[in-house]
Amino acid sequence: MRGALMVLVLAATPAWAQVSVEQPWSRATPPGARIGVGFMQLRNSGSAAERVVGASSPVSGRVEMHVTTREGDVMKMRQVESFEIPAGGAFELKPGGAHLMLMDLRRPLKQGERVPLTLKLENGGELKVELTVEALGARRPAHRR
Repeated sequence: MRGALMVLVLAATPAWAQVSVEQPWSRATPPGARIGVGFMQLRNSGSAAERVVGASSPVSGRVEMHVTTREGDVMKMRQVESFEIPAGGAFELKPGGAHLMLMDLRRPLKQGERVPLTLKLENGGELKVELTVEALGARRPAHRR
């Protein structure tokens, strides 16, 4: 009986509850900058893939999802509709790869502050995240949390 109850509890867990975020961070921006970035590690402990299909932040007019690819000797960035987080796996947003673009910044991002961000998931739900703002030009987060 106890095993059957556990299966029911797991089956009732929404897919978005199985996605977690690690190391959310951004970079400081110079005065007048209109674009910021967002990076993080997304983990999916569920048995089905999940997709991030949108994002928003009160510090920007909109948030776009982008990937960077190499075509010969040229790096190209393009907007995508979603990021897929495989079942039981992870998807990393990092410099030079997949990332979030915080467009039309309402103010500069300052080192040390935390910027609120909401990720929208395909199978329902939202994840509230705070991006830790690192130094201008940072290539990785300075501190692990």
